[in-house]
Amino acid sequence: MKKVAVILSGCGVFDGAEIHESVISLLALSRAGASYQCFAPDIPQIHVVNHLTGEVEEGESRNVLVEAARIARGDIKPISELDVGEFDALLLPGGFGAAKNLCDFALKGTDCQIEPSVLSACQAFAKAGKAAGYMCIAPMMLPQIYGEGVLGTIGTDTDTAAAFDQLGGSHQACPVDEIVVDEANKLVSTPAYMLAGSITEAADGIEKAVSKLLAMA
Repeated sequence: MKKVAVILSGCGVFDGAEIHESVISLLALSRAGASYQCFAPDIPQIHVVNHLTGEVEEGESRNVLVEAARIARGDIKPISELDVGEFDALLLPGGFGAAKNLCDFALKGTDCQIEPSVLSACQAFAKAGKAAGYMCIAPMMLPQIYGEGVLGTIGTDTDTAAAFDQLGGSHQACPVDEIVVDEANKLVSTPAYMLAGSITEAADGIEKAVSKLLAMA
């Protein structure tokens, strides 16, 4: 049985992990006969968003690991405990948390940095030559993890694609129900809710990405 490490970035599209993407990913892994363990950085969220109003809740603070535990039904570990040797592949769902908590692309654009514990974990899979999958906005981290020329997609948004290229990657435009594969790096990415208009559309690409991830693992 293949074992996959899943890195979550909180809970909720606007300030954490995109819940639909995360759940569809876990379901697809399980249906394909793989096991998984969820991880998240044990750090404060960059901010907290009221998902009913879309407004930032001033003065409120939440922890990324504690919030991500909601999606994982409590079965989650701090990313500091992620041992690449125990896993066959890595998977990162999207949501704004990927661009706010796992890295700060949402705030700093091409001057972004990846959170140190996240960078260490992701680079460990890259250096070990193990398969990895990145969804939605999470692929923005790929150039800093894999280096110059890495292939990836965030869909078709022109400005975000240009930022991906500026960071050193090679962006590939991709429809919502498809995937982009970097065979050399054993890497798959898919747009998910960067383009999806419904949970069904998101699921189409995610399920293909998970299938390819496990095939490369």
